[in-house]
Amino acid sequence: MLIKLQKRTIVLSQIIGYALALLVGVTIILLVSQLYFDIKPLLTNQTDVFKSKAAVISKNISVFKSIKKDRIYFDNKEIDELRKQSFVKNIAKFNSATFKINAYSNKTESAPVFYTDLFFESIPDVYLDVKTDEWKWNASLDFIPIIIPENYLNLYNFGFAESQGFPVLSKNTISQIEFNIQISGHHKTKDYKSKIVGFSNKVNSILVPEDFLLWANNEFGRQNKSKTSRILVEFNDPSDKNILKYFNENNYSINKEELEFSKLVFFFKSALIFVFFIAVVIIFLSVSFILLSFNLIIQRNKELLLNLYNIGYNYTQIAKFYQLLISLITVFSILASVIISYLIRNYYLAKIINLFDFSIGKNYILLFGALLILILGVAYNAHIIKNIKTIVIPRKYK
Repeated sequence: MLIKLQKRTIVLSQIIGYALALLVGVTIILLVSQLYFDIKPLLTNQTDVFKSKAAVISKNISVFKSIKKDRIYFDNKEIDELRKQSFVKNIAKFNSATFKINAYSNKTESAPVFYTDLFFESIPDVYLDVKTDEWKWNASLDFIPIIIPENYLNLYNFGFAESQGFPVLSKNTISQIEFNIQISGHHKTKDYKSKIVGFSNKVNSILVPEDFLLWANNEFGRQNKSKTSRILVEFNDPSDKNILKYFNENNYSINKEELEFSKLVFFFKSALIFVFFIAVVIIFLSVSFILLSFNLIIQRNKELLLNLYNIGYNYTQIAKFYQLLISLITVFSILASVIISYLIRNYYLAKIINLFDFSIGKNYILLFGALLILILGVAYNAHIIKNIKTIVIPRKYK
């Protein structure tokens, strides 16, 4: 009898409206949250070297700079002036080797014999996009790990090797090949073993550990300090219109592709935040709608609820029907959102995997859905109990 009477107080259109609004809002939140965690490793991999908001700058080379080479270097005054700009968050220098470097290999079946001059540079490890345990230098081991740009390997495989009839090399193969490095300067010469321990997609240079290069410049270099011809600048906001204006005024050259990618990352994250905010608003409105509808129901049926209380039903029994109804609708809507989110995630992951070297991360959709059910369930049940109790028990008896 109690349930039959309470069923008559429910407006079906209000329940359906709440369920649909909650379904849409939760689906958006689950998808946006999961998309962020899925895409984050990809964005991090693409932007680690530049800390997601940075680019490499150098000075434009003109006929005058080619005559007087010192003009291509940054002096301390220029670096300090750049560091003071409002759009600059941090600056890192590229250190260059100031000694002679020769590389040569021993004959093997998998790689041709070579002998070549090289150059070395270094940057702080935090800006590297290559993670390997071999990236360390120990003076007692006479071994130098090297990172090269991935496009160097592509140039060899698809250009040099093709024209000379040499075998092509995979990353794994070339990483197994040890070769010899000879450095000389200050009337001293030293030989090292070396091998390529990683391939950078971002830094277009031959990199060695910074502690080795600083030591070698001191031991073999032509001067105590290497000059700075390139600087890595980390920005507060890569979309700041003053960046290009300042660089053009000072005749600086900037890697615009990296800056543009950083802008895309910035706008992508901003879009995710905006969509997430819209989803929160939708859920807030749906929750507010059902709570308002419930308040109207109990106000409109106040006399019925009082009669039920007076004939022996306590307020928890009266509230139980409404608690169960709203809880079931909430669970049903969120579970439907979880299923829809799973299907959409599988669809966009299939597209992403085809476009990028991408490993699928953890799926948090079910966890987020369970948290929403728990939070909304507790909030609804507490609200319903409180309002029913307020209606059926006069204040003076509380």
